[in-house]
Amino acid sequence: MARKPRVWYPGACYHIMCRGNHRHNIFRDDEDREVYLYVLRQVIDAKPFILLSYCLMTNHVHLQMETVDLAPGIIMKMLNQKYAIYFNRKYRFVGQLMQGRFQAEIIDTDRYQLEISRYIHLNPVKARMVPLPEEHKWSSYEEYLVGNPNGLCQPEKILQYFSPPKIKRYREFVEAGLRWHTTPVDVPVNLLLDVGEEDDPAAEQNREQPANPAEQPNWAEG
Repeated sequence: MARKPRVWYPGACYHIMCRGNHRHNIFRDDEDREVYLYVLRQVIDAKPFILLSYCLMTNHVHLQMETVDLAPGIIMKMLNQKYAIYFNRKYRFVGQLMQGRFQAEIIDTDRYQLEISRYIHLNPVKARMVPLPEEHKWSSYEEYLVGNPNGLCQPEKILQYFSPPKIKRYREFVEAGLRWHTTPVDVPVNLLLDVGEEDDPAAEQNREQPANPAEQPNWAEG
């Protein structure tokens, strides 16, 4: 059966999630994460889009983006292919790195736009990787708090929803999610972490990984 085409138009915003095939780790060390962000910058230059928020976990990635002239499928194909080439060469990995087609949901309301930004930045906290979102160095949260003219994302679109002091109010908005301990009602289930599948470092070590035909590493699952 043919896949249903995604809704797209120039300027459309999306919440995108890519997960490792069979929930395998797609990042094994900080070098992998640095390379992914470097590749992400290359793709932004080659296939322009506006990155609003991002978070690198252990076995998946969250992106919040606004398209310009290209559909997200074209962007994600280049991003995933370039990173997979690096990963496969480094680890002599055989097989498909990413789990099928990336998951995406169009963002069509202001409320959803804000909720997704908060959800992405709280992902490492909800997954019990860090106690506070600013302690996870592999997300765009720091770019929101301190600003970075050479950063990957452009937080202005999200910050414009807040009155001055915008950064302070955005931080309060994000941290309010820590007190609620609830799932954002606007986030589709297919883009949420499954119950029991969070990137908990303690749980990661107990998950079994299939052997790599080339080197049979003992992976940890995130």
